[in-house]
Amino acid sequence: MTVRVLVADDHSIVREGLRALLEGMDGFEIVGAVATGEEAVRETVQLRPDLVVMDIAMPGLSGVEATRRLQRAAPATKVLTLTMFDDDDAVLAAVRAGSLGYILKGADPEDLQQAMRSVAAGQAVFGQGLARRVLDLLTAPRVEGPPLPELTVRERQVLDLMAAGLGNASIAHRLGISPNTVANHASNVLPKLRVGTRAEAIQHAREAGLGTDNNQARPNPANPGTATPP
Repeated sequence: MTVRVLVADDHSIVREGLRALLEGMDGFEIVGAVATGEEAVRETVQLRPDLVVMDIAMPGLSGVEATRRLQRAAPATKVLTLTMFDDDDAVLAAVRAGSLGYILKGADPEDLQQAMRSVAAGQAVFGQGLARRVLDLLTAPRVEGPPLPELTVRERQVLDLMAAGLGNASIAHRLGISPNTVANHASNVLPKLRVGTRAEAIQHAREAGLGTDNNQARPNPANPGTATPP
């Protein structure tokens, strides 16, 4: 059976390298190569490939968010994450979004070929040294804490109000800070959440439970860096 593959990576040298690699492999057909997460979702819906080889860091819609959207828009298509990031947060985010495989760039062509076949067949595959880490991450006891712990308290307050539908001026008034400071905090949030746009950050926030209780982000007059309990 021929595996129909779509490649999504913002680096042309990676796209062309994968195209050349796949064209030289029996049993694979490359149906497209795109540079953004938005294009990956659109082309997958149109072309219905068996497999998307997805980078994580792309302009605009991230590979993680694109993977999450494909679970709804094209659930029959499997996703293999191919990236340079090997940190735990990136691995766990991709897996939770729906990626069945996680391989680091620089893997041997034979390993990549086997991973693509396995993921296309519905099997979970992780690169060398990643499988045990993924298992540990997924089975570790959940420790209750604030949502999106990678953010500072103030960044979480700003994001909470963004998710509640407030603009920068309203957030600034609510928190007692300047609109420029709000904009800076909003910009700092994007790389921490591995997203490219404000809309994606808001979606992450709402999925994490933010934006539903405006009282949660009310500034504490005694300490502007903390929130007053509701």
